[in-house]
Amino acid sequence: MFVDEVNIKVVAGSGGDGCTAFRREKYVELGGPFGGNGGRGSNIIFKVDEGLRTLIDLRYNKIIKGSRGENGEGKNKNGKRAKDVIIKVPPGTVVKDNDTNLVICDLKNHDEEFIVAKGGRGGRGNTAFKTHSNPAPNFSEKGEPGEERYLKVELKLLADVGLVGLPSVGKSTILSKISRSKPKIAAYHFTTINPNLGVVKVKDGRSYTVADLPGLIKGASLGAGLGDKFLKHIERTRVIAHVIDMSAIEGRNPIDDYRVICKELNDFDPKILKKEHIIIANKMDMPQAKENLEKFKEEVKDIKIFEVSAINEEGLDDVLTYIADLLDKIKQVPLEEDEDFENYVLYKYKKEEPFEIVKEKDAFVIKGKEIEKLFRMTKFNSDEAILRFAKKLTRMGIDEKLEQLGAKQGDIVKILDFEFEYRN
Repeated sequence: MFVDEVNIKVVAGSGGDGCTAFRREKYVELGGPFGGNGGRGSNIIFKVDEGLRTLIDLRYNKIIKGSRGENGEGKNKNGKRAKDVIIKVPPGTVVKDNDTNLVICDLKNHDEEFIVAKGGRGGRGNTAFKTHSNPAPNFSEKGEPGEERYLKVELKLLADVGLVGLPSVGKSTILSKISRSKPKIAAYHFTTINPNLGVVKVKDGRSYTVADLPGLIKGASLGAGLGDKFLKHIERTRVIAHVIDMSAIEGRNPIDDYRVICKELNDFDPKILKKEHIIIANKMDMPQAKENLEKFKEEVKDIKIFEVSAINEEGLDDVLTYIADLLDKIKQVPLEEDEDFENYVLYKYKKEEPFEIVKEKDAFVIKGKEIEKLFRMTKFNSDEAILRFAKKLTRMGIDEKLEQLGAKQGDIVKILDFEFEYRN
């Protein structure tokens, strides 16, 4: 089964907890803190495997979770980091964040990899908090939660040339004749329900990849027929080869066929029409083909047209050589603009506010990634840990903000699902 788009949830592993321990040995005076740090949680990594051609494995694995790092131990023993989770994907895989619709990564080369969700760092043991003013801290941290993200994973075929055209014009036949690909071929509409990829070798030794994309129909960009399901695979191609049935054996006008396809490509993404285009006039061995071609040339100008009979393997060598020459001149261009990438946007815009406070019913609710992370990593099992947490809130400006919002002694303050009593 060919699967080229899936939505999944990834949850990286949380860090292990830090340890609160003290060195207590008979002949060691004032041994001091002795708790180790927790280990880092699993990263979720996407890695390219050239042997894959589909995202079918992800279709049946909707939630991918990493492992938690090991907890720290006494005697300053740090916990072991968790093993990263590596998900293998085909070349041409684009990963987007479903919440922001920004591109996280575009994976094209063999063994290329990217961390799509980072594991949480291990919590620090009490040894890490030792200072001159507090030589024996009686607290440690919990591990940092791992990143949790909802992702859209798309496969966009890495092909140099895309064969496009209405159903039954001979795209699959052409691919089968110019490469070792074995697409299913039959005399009925929509034989090709999956994109087929083949490697073409020109007589002079040059080679490139060609994708035979399922037959489009009018309204495909809006979801008609096979819809825009496979139009995205054209985005990466450097040359668009229109395959036109010049015999008109299906009862269609070749000129209308060409215009329909151009409109669908433009409606899907106008940038596609700026690529190099050629026309492969197929089925020239059939009656009326020559006459139809002459009429076609009167209407369609300024684009290279090749006469071929794919079934008889006539005229294909000239097409392959011409395409190879075109590809030598055309540079690879990025599929996505810089502004579409997550790291670019995060770099460009200022850091978000660390928190916000909203009044909900009778409680003041504190929200924000930074404050929520601090809360999750705090062990509320000692007065010293609670005091440290309160001091951090004060330094962040939360006490001042609550006072500005009219909070009074005894009011309820909430962070996540936990409630506190406000005291000034």
